Amino acid sequence: MKRHLIIATAAAAALVAGGTVTAAAVSNDANTASGGGLPAQTSPHHAGSQATGTAQVQDGRSSIRLSDDDTDRREADAAKVSAPDAAAAALKAVPGTVTGLDLDTDRPGLVWDADVLGKDGKWHEITLDAGDARVLNQHVDHDEDDDAQERAAAKDAGTDAAAAARSAASHGTVTSVELDDDHRGKAVWEVETITKNGNEHKLLVDPQSGNVTAAPAHDTDDDNDGADD
Repeated sequence: MKRHLIIATAAAAALVAGGTVTAAAVSNDANTASGGGLPAQTSPHHAGSQATGTAQVQDGRSSIRLSDDDTDRREADAAKVSAPDAAAAALKAVPGTVTGLDLDTDRPGLVWDADVLGKDGKWHEITLDAGDARVLNQHVDHDEDDDAQERAAAKDAGTDAAAAARSAASHGTVTSVELDDDHRGKAVWEVETITKNGNEHKLLVDPQSGNVTAAPAHDTDDDNDGADD
């Protein structure tokens, strides 16, 4: 609360002095189009994502309004932000390592949910607009178990979530990326894709070499069983 008061006071002082207050937008389009900062009169959504590592927008609404009844294929078609771009936007909000991405339709609409192990050593959950990569919500996950193995896997991975998504993109639109720190005794990126005709694939990407292989059939069956529960 004190930090926000200081920022507000500084902004007021700058305006009185005839100066301008600028802010960096999360949206890549906004950065490219403006060529610099935005004026102080930003919208509530953009205002929450001005300072890298401090975005705390609460209950933002996605620009893509889909319902839970929409199919995975429709979600993939509607998303304007790719998995690699979502990872980049998450890291602008919280520098660190992205360990998970999931394209999902929730109350705010179509979003990317991102898990980030921040450089501050904390686990962060970030919700991004799947239409323009704005930060809609961000918080520290205090309930996350402190898994030393998962932390080590994230720090030791030679291939990040964005690279894993790009490696798997030839198999369809990437809808999920997750670092499994103990897949048959080793860490691996699990990537889910969906093709234009609606076929879903689960792929494994080696975090060191980036090599892509199909997930064993029983792994896919296990996922389907869980979805039916």
